[in-house]
Amino acid sequence: MTAKLQLVGIKKKLRGRQVLDGVDLDVAPGKSLVVIGGSGQGKSVTLKCALGLMKPDAGKVLVDGADVTRMPAEIRARVMKKFGMLFQGGALFDSLTVWENIAFRLIYADRVARTEAREHAIETMRKVRLAPEFADVRPIELSGGMQKRAGLARAIIAKPDILFFDEPTTGLDPITADAINDLIVEMVKELGCAAVSITHDMASARKIADEIAMLHGGKIVWRGPAANIDASGNAMVDQFIAGRAEGPIQAVV
Repeated sequence: MTAKLQLVGIKKKLRGRQVLDGVDLDVAPGKSLVVIGGSGQGKSVTLKCALGLMKPDAGKVLVDGADVTRMPAEIRARVMKKFGMLFQGGALFDSLTVWENIAFRLIYADRVARTEAREHAIETMRKVRLAPEFADVRPIELSGGMQKRAGLARAIIAKPDILFFDEPTTGLDPITADAINDLIVEMVKELGCAAVSITHDMASARKIADEIAMLHGGKIVWRGPAANIDASGNAMVDQFIAGRAEGPIQAVV
């Protein structure tokens, strides 16, 4: 099966530091890949390169086999419409209602009429189990978990081919986090899309991943099925999932 998204030899230097040093990743349709790793190891930069928010210094980002880093801007913009994104902090606009946040792309990019966009937004709210009575409130009136649901609804409303999740359970209590994990699994299966997540949360990684990859020193140092993570045979992976200060990875303090 052809990979829906593939990163080949991605390199990126920031402020003189080699953040990514030849990252290779791929994810197939209907599969969920979770990238783990310590702070400052390049997870967010990897995500930004994949999303087209940051241009790599070297390497390729392939979507359905086509290198988006070398496409003309107008063609690349069409390819990027295949993406959906759940941001770490929700990234909802305070000045818009919940439904307007969810339907933002439909209204402002796809030029869907507001009445139709609102119907789509409320339908999508139901999918993520966010009650329609919250459609006309501001995001500030929602709990953290509800804001995540709204963010997930915005990510999936246009039925993307590739979903990205940036620390999807950060700041949530364990029960709410588990509910968000369940929703992510459900939405990926329903859409049949490829999913790439970055997280520090191993409970989340175990729940949502088909495969887990560990990023360290700008490279993927291990990748395998989520079920094999406890028997990885990799000292860095073992240290990370156990949360031990002692080991090959030096804590940043």
